[in-house]
Amino acid sequence: MRSVILSLAVSLDGYIEGPSGEYDWCFTDQDYGMTAFLARIDALFMGRKTYELLTNPDEAASNYTFPDYKKYIFSNTLQEVDNGVELIRGDIKPQVDKLKNQPGKDIWLFGGADLTATFLREGLVDELSLAIHPILLGGGKSLFMSSKDRIKLTLIESKTYSTGLVLVSYKLK
Repeated sequence: MRSVILSLAVSLDGYIEGPSGEYDWCFTDQDYGMTAFLARIDALFMGRKTYELLTNPDEAASNYTFPDYKKYIFSNTLQEVDNGVELIRGDIKPQVDKLKNQPGKDIWLFGGADLTATFLREGLVDELSLAIHPILLGGGKSLFMSSKDRIKLTLIESKTYSTGLVLVSYKLK
C-alpha cells in the first residue's frame, strides 16, 4: 500500500508561511534530502490554492511544475483543471483510500494548510517529514492550525545539517 507523506518546510515556531505569505526563509543552498524523497513518490496531492499558485505564470512558485508526477487537486469549487491532472471532490476519505491501494510509489501531500488539516483529521497522513528551519517567524500560517486531536508519532529518522536545519520523519500511529 502506498503512503501519504506530508513533507514540508516549517519554522521552529511552527509556521509554514511568514506573516505576508512569504517563504523566502526556506533554505535552498543544498539538497536537504529532497532528491531521495522525490525518488520515493510518483504523485502529488494539493488543494485549490496551491494548485492555482503553481499554475499562475506571475508567481515564482509556478517554476515548480513537477512534470513527472501525477497530480490530484482536492477542491469543491474548481470546475476544471489542466489535462493530466485529476480533480477530486466531495468525501475525500474513500477516494484517497482507493488511490493508496493502487500500485505505485508513495504520495506527497504537497500543499494546502486546509487540506493538511483535513487529511490529519481523517487519518489519511501516514508519515510526516518536516524540514525544521532555525528561524522564529513570530507569525504566519501555522502548520497545525486547526488540529484539535492528539496524534501520536513514532520517530523514523532525524538528520541535522550544518546550517542548523533539522529534518525529522515520523510515522503516524
